[in-house]
Amino acid sequence: MNALQELSSALEDLVARTAPSVVAIEHYCGHGSGVVLAPDGYVLTNHHVVAGRKDLGVGLADGSYLRAATVGLDPRTDLAVLQVTARDLPALPLADSRSVRVGQLVVAIGNPLRFERSVSLGVVSALDRSLPGPRGMLFEGLIQTDAAINPGNSGGPLVNAAGQVVGISTAIVPYAQGIGFAVPAHTASWVSAILIQKGEVKRPFLGIAARGVELVASAARELGQPRAVRIFDVTANTPAAAAGLKDGDLVLAADGTKVASVDDLQRIMVLGEMKELVFDVFRERRREQVRIVPNRTAPRAA
Repeated sequence: MNALQELSSALEDLVARTAPSVVAIEHYCGHGSGVVLAPDGYVLTNHHVVAGRKDLGVGLADGSYLRAATVGLDPRTDLAVLQVTARDLPALPLADSRSVRVGQLVVAIGNPLRFERSVSLGVVSALDRSLPGPRGMLFEGLIQTDAAINPGNSGGPLVNAAGQVVGISTAIVPYAQGIGFAVPAHTASWVSAILIQKGEVKRPFLGIAARGVELVASAARELGQPRAVRIFDVTANTPAAAAGLKDGDLVLAADGTKVASVDDLQRIMVLGEMKELVFDVFRERRREQVRIVPNRTAPRAA
């Protein structure tokens, strides 16, 4: 068997193992995809696929169709968890997508244009992409892929060669070819856990605008990490301002855990439920520690 035949055989086996875990999401206004998160009926999909819908149905690989209830929604990451009354569903594991490499082979599975469980092969084209979202939101840390993603793929899995979910397909660039995006699995993992427990993700409020950045090689060697979070705006009269955070600060760690993205900061705050955070900050060529007490909720707009 030559290398091409071996690759084809491996892909066939991969699809046979993973496709039964991909479901169709249907409602009277449209459709999408999802992936079985747990055998007891939890399904992961996109917020934009199911938000505001009460007539949700989930089509399983065996052809059965079940009514679904919304467990939780998180518009900030475009993720949602549904539940159906079923047991022993074939679930797919969420990988630690921080180990994903550019150029890695991935398979997208979903229901583009209602063609159920369609499969497309591609590579990871880039990591840590940002994409404007609705109502001024910014989706950060996205995986970019050239695996074909079309309307209806939203909510379906992006799978690695081990059969693990590395991302949840979420968006495409209109009129482009080979530019699709997925929410990383490490984000989906902690967000889905909170949604199942509490139905929503309440993020403490700091009062900063920030973005994950790649450090130049010399800075990465000096600071001992390849990425950090750059603050580019601090709002007056907020916890961040009171703590002395400044525009241009580079946040290296929060409570001793290195951070590479805004998602890392949010995860630490949400899961830790702590009253005070200690940021390791690099500013003016020196490290400093900044203690900050976040508000438990963001202030209402005037």
